[in-house]
Amino acid sequence: MKLDRRVLLRGAVAGGGLAALQGLMPAWAQTGSPGLRADLPTLSGPNIDLTVGQTPFTVNGRTATATTINGVLPAPVLRLREGQNVRLAVTNQLDEDTSIHWHGILLPFQMDGVPGISFPGIRPRETFVYEFPVKQSGTFWYHSHSGLQEALGHYGPIVIDPAGVDPVAYDREHVLVLSDWSFMHPHEILSKLKKSPGYFNQQRTTLAGLISGEDRMSLEERRMWGQMRMDPRDILDVNGSTYTYLINGHGPQENWTGLFRPGERVRLRIINASAMSIFNIRIPGLPMTVVQADGENVRPVETDEFQISVAETYDVIVQPTEDRAYTIVSEAIDRSGMGRATLAPRLGMTAEVPALREVPNLTMKDMGMGDMGGMGGMDHGAMGAQPGTAMAGMDHGAMTGAPGAAMAGMDHGAMAPQAPAGTMSGMDHGSMAGMNMRDPENAPPDMAVGVGVDAIAMAPANRMGERPTGLQDVPHRVLVYTDLVSLQPNKDQRPPSRTMEIHLTGNMERFMWGFDGRKFSELVEPIRFERNERVRVTLVNDTMMAHPIHLHGHFFELVTGGPAGHQPLKHTVNVAPGGKVTFDLTADAPGDWAFHCHLLMHMHAGMFNVVTVRPMDGAAS
Repeated sequence: MKLDRRVLLRGAVAGGGLAALQGLMPAWAQTGSPGLRADLPTLSGPNIDLTVGQTPFTVNGRTATATTINGVLPAPVLRLREGQNVRLAVTNQLDEDTSIHWHGILLPFQMDGVPGISFPGIRPRETFVYEFPVKQSGTFWYHSHSGLQEALGHYGPIVIDPAGVDPVAYDREHVLVLSDWSFMHPHEILSKLKKSPGYFNQQRTTLAGLISGEDRMSLEERRMWGQMRMDPRDILDVNGSTYTYLINGHGPQENWTGLFRPGERVRLRIINASAMSIFNIRIPGLPMTVVQADGENVRPVETDEFQISVAETYDVIVQPTEDRAYTIVSEAIDRSGMGRATLAPRLGMTAEVPALREVPNLTMKDMGMGDMGGMGGMDHGAMGAQPGTAMAGMDHGAMTGAPGAAMAGMDHGAMAPQAPAGTMSGMDHGSMAGMNMRDPENAPPDMAVGVGVDAIAMAPANRMGERPTGLQDVPHRVLVYTDLVSLQPNKDQRPPSRTMEIHLTGNMERFMWGFDGRKFSELVEPIRFERNERVRVTLVNDTMMAHPIHLHGHFFELVTGGPAGHQPLKHTVNVAPGGKVTFDLTADAPGDWAFHCHLLMHMHAGMFNVVTVRPMDGAAS
């Protein structure tokens, strides 16, 4: 195992000597300390030792206890090479079980690190050895799959160099680990969400905002949202009201800095290792060329901003030519806060930090009404209950694309305008009090429409080509999923032999989440695939929250409508509110694999299942 000087100093703290050792280190080398520091500590070689323990962590002048690996937050970079074998001995110094999942890594399922699914977990004071061949290259990460440890700092980056020539040319690289930190324990955060899902949302629309116009909503729109008991600002369950957004373990005031020489091609390996935060990433004044998504090379595409959901990774190339600093901005999608770092030719330089942009409002599309066209901007004043009209009490499931009909008592799923919510001014929503987005008739036959389902998308739209939340109107280029094209041809280009639809469901008022209306605790049936089966899967988001869905042990190909045979490969995909995502999966990894929303609290509250691929090697199905 190759260890640099910082790791020799910092890795020794696992036994509790952190306080003594930190006094010996310069400020830039201290985890969570103010100021600047060099690149993250790195471990490499065929044998790597990792120790999970507890370490004091300081940000913004406050100190708490973090769950760390080798005493640092984030954990050390694991630098591996395609084609090698790696043996990772993980020792647990906690008073509870722990685990490590190697996110995005293709390996035998027994090494995947999910307690109760692929192994028992690692008990206190015990060591578990993960061993597997490294069969890929790219940017990945690792984290706990035990309890809520991930929210306490148990995560780190993985960089795997290709066996041959890297198709991405660069002169220098920096790993950027994005995360969120709260001094409130994650169990307390979850408890508060269970009691009041809007507990952390301090950006709700207000009477003052209505009068001033600051909320950008009309009285009619406000009335509509109120009658549906929905919040147009319910974008992130947990946000900047409690989180400090970190980049490489540093808060915005501490300003982690990565160096460059003007003219260099700098590769930024960006990993969203947060528990609950989706970010919009930009570097004002510096375009970014996306070259990799989730560790898989893509055809280079230049952009000015992109959204990175929880557990996704993006590699970008930047080429600053001026002798000046640039600010790296990771802004929470609800605009409640931001992470900030700096690219600069020399330490100590800073650039202007942009102000937070205005809070976005959700729209009818986010309610799952995006494909019901033909109704945008219509006068809904005639939509009040009018007994005796031809359509009173009609079955409105068949109303898609039928504007102009009398709509007394309708289920207003068919009311979706194609324009943003701001175009809905002047609508008479008085008749919407009876709106029923939870009508079981709108659910597929295999959905459990019980207390865990408070909405069913009436017309979910494929939103992979749309600009994501809050970026619809920015005056610069924004990356969308349909921009991604695999650099290499897809290995399996067989047409799918069958299709499958999975609904992402929830009850936001009770903070319940699941697949097809069922929580994992309800002993749901696993999702079954035959080995090497080719299946087209559609994820339908019946909720008004984005869900980053992750499948362990596999990559799937997003069906984007792009060049044939070059569908982008992903291990995690963000399914927009009221949207749907379709991917093609070759189930080529036998075993039992976790499949879940990567918003930690959503997974913990039930949006989790097991994908089982059979037969195993030499075994019957």
